[in-house]
Amino acid sequence: MTLWIIVGVVVLVGLWLVALYNGLVSGRNQTETAWSQIDVQLKRRHDLIPNLVQVVKDAMGYEQETLTKVIQARNAAVAASGPAQAGPAEANLSLATRGLLGLVESYPQLKANENVKLL
Repeated sequence: MTLWIIVGVVVLVGLWLVALYNGLVSGRNQTETAWSQIDVQLKRRHDLIPNLVQVVKDAMGYEQETLTKVIQARNAAVAASGPAQAGPAEANLSLATRGLLGLVESYPQLKANENVKLL
């Protein structure tokens, strides 16, 4: 009788360990999938930045400093590898882009430009 109890406890512990392992593997896969989706969205954002810069550059020949900041921030964000580097680089890119969008808001001729409106 005690042998059956010991076997039952061993089987239950074994099943619990298998379930625990499967849960950990599932969590790891979900994390990798989430990071992959974030990478896709960041790459999409990086691909759209040159279009924005080109349209604004065509519409205004001045304010080159702001455009340069955006281009440098984008290049730094593209070159970043891993979340530790990507986080600050993306924050820097957001600040630079905000500055560019602020310029667009302050110049009526840019706001009237159809290409700027599309972006």
